[in-house]
Amino acid sequence: MDKLLVITDIHITSAGDHIIGVDPMARFRAVLDAALRDHSDAKALILVGDLTHHGRPDQYARLAGVLDDVAMPVITMLGNHDRRDAFQAAFPDAPSADGFVQSVHDLPQHRIITLDTLDGPPYPKGHHSGRLCDTRLGFLRDALDGADGRIPLVFTHHPPFSTGIAGMDAIKLSDGDPVLDILARYPRTHLFCGHIHRTISGSLRGVPWTMFKSPCHQG
Repeated sequence: MDKLLVITDIHITSAGDHIIGVDPMARFRAVLDAALRDHSDAKALILVGDLTHHGRPDQYARLAGVLDDVAMPVITMLGNHDRRDAFQAAFPDAPSADGFVQSVHDLPQHRIITLDTLDGPPYPKGHHSGRLCDTRLGFLRDALDGADGRIPLVFTHHPPFSTGIAGMDAIKLSDGDPVLDILARYPRTHLFCGHIHRTISGSLRGVPWTMFKSPCHQG
């Protein structure tokens, strides 16, 4: 088996800024230090979007400073609180496809597929739903077709389905049905999501899925 570290919704703020009384950077460092201490044999660290709280350059710079010390491969993704141009300026070597922050990483037993569900630019004011355009859906299909016997692990920030939490369901992936249609054709695929700030798992249309809570603040 291939061991992975997965952390989502870290919401790094500018220095000195807190969210509901919590320091997101302190929380992230604590979680990261524990994960690296106890699971140094992991194949990669995946950060499943909402890397920052406002998508500002200084917030990405703070995150980059922490990740510089991580010895294992780090796979970064974007969420609704992120901004693609500011991220790419701070992480110019991060993999991208067609301008989107998404990638494929092959391990002996698994293929990691990360998708960019950020809607924009332009970024609608107050709009936090996710989106996967035809270009990004094509990337997903090609990545699944090329798995070459590996088990596909697909990561999206926004879940492509409702969870029963009304406020969060209103800002899920807006075009989730096409995603589920694609994943259902690859029966060994497992879907991982963030965004909801809760740990939930289940199966839909034969697609098993898992989502994780935020180390920063819970809904």
